[in-house]
This record gives sequence, C-alpha cells and structure tokens, in this order.
Amino acid sequence: MIKVGVLGARGRMGREVCATVEGAPDMELAAQVDQDDPREQLTSCDVVVDFTHPGAVIDNLRWCVEQGLNTVVGTSGFTEDRLAQVRSWVEPVAGIRVLIVPNFSVGAVLMLRFAAQAARFFESAEVIELHHANKVDAPSGTALRTAGLISEARAKAGLGAPPDATKQEMTGSRGASVDDVHIHSVRLAGLVAHQEVLFGGQGETLTIRHDSLDRASFMPGVLLAVRGVESLPPGLTVGIETLLGLD
Repeated sequence: MIKVGVLGARGRMGREVCATVEGAPDMELAAQVDQDDPREQLTSCDVVVDFTHPGAVIDNLRWCVEQGLNTVVGTSGFTEDRLAQVRSWVEPVAGIRVLIVPNFSVGAVLMLRFAAQAARFFESAEVIELHHANKVDAPSGTALRTAGLISEARAKAGLGAPPDATKQEMTGSRGASVDDVHIHSVRLAGLVAHQEVLFGGQGETLTIRHDSLDRASFMPGVLLAVRGVESLPPGLTVGIETLLGLD
C-alpha cells in the first residue's frame, strides 16, 4: 500500500484527491493536512500530494524536501524562477523526487504536446485560458507551460517573435507576454478549466482546445503520479509526460 498524504485536503481539489486515494485499492490516505494543521503527520507518508495555494506551496515544498518526502505538486504558480529555486533545494538531497505537474488531465497534456509540435509551422501563436472565477492565479500554470513549450519550439526552428503591429493599447488588452507568446486569462463563473492555443499562418489558422468539465478529469493523472513518482529519476521533474510514455 502506498501511504499518501494530502496538503490542502479541505480545498476543492484536495477533497477530490482524498476521495480518489481512499477509493484506490493500492493506496492508503495516511494524512490530511490543511491550513493551521501540523505538517508533521505527513512524515510517515510515502508520497505527499500538494494542492494548496501559490502563496503557500513554496514553504510546504521546502518543508517536504527537508523531510526527504517524495512530493507531487498540483498547485499553480511555478515560473522558471520558482522551478530553479526548487531545483536548488532538491538536487543536494539524495534519492528525493519532486514532481511538479502543470496539469494532471491526460487531454491537457496531449494539448501541450500537440502545441509544441505545431509551433514551428506557424508565424503566430497565442493562448487563451479560461477558468472558474475562484482561481487565484493568472495566467494558469498550464498556460505558462504552453507558452514556454511554444517559445522553445519556435527558437529551435529559428523563428523570431510573432508579428504584432500594435502601437496603442489599453493596459492588459494584449494579455501577458510570456517568452513572446501572449496569454489571455478569462475568469468566469460556471467554468472549470479550459484552454485554446491559436496558431496562424498564411491563409489558415489552427486551434487546439481542451476542456475539463469536471475536476474528476484530473484524478487519473493524480493516481498515475502517485504510483509513478518513485520510478522517476531523483530530482525535479515537470509534468507527467514521462509517466504517460510520451518522452
């Protein structure tokens, strides 16, 4: 049995993760921790899953690393600077694994892969991400990851910045620019998690869209990560692509 601890256990995603772990035949929900709860109960766990808050996750993650706990992170807000910070903690600790997952949905992971493949063929690329009104960060972690992959693929193909003749704009009207890729964030009641990647070239456009209609869509990826984190090389891994056999 894999002993699993959940950080953020009383949040929307945390509750879903707890119920999923309890229903898995090879797992035991060994600890449920939320704000103001002692983290020490996590030390007996084989894997810790963090679904907390961008403002809390870094402190939680550093504590888990110090305890030598394999950790799966679903909390958003991991920029390249934050990833570098986590690497600096993880690399000196022998045998520990940290898996940071921008999106646990298999469909979303495939969207990322398809976007990276398409990026070198098109002159323009932009991202629109749409989430429920209670999401606290913007852009989403998935959108940041998408923009990074698109930018990397464009650079390898020798492409410059996408064309944009805008000279006058209201602040925010062109969204956030991440590695020369514009990201537009929508927060709307009734949504869960959705993203469109738009590509444009001469006389054609390509749209890659993914929709998570229920938080249950993330649970197969969470179970895959919990079961597979021990098989990853020690250190920091970003995304579940390797566990899905895509790398």
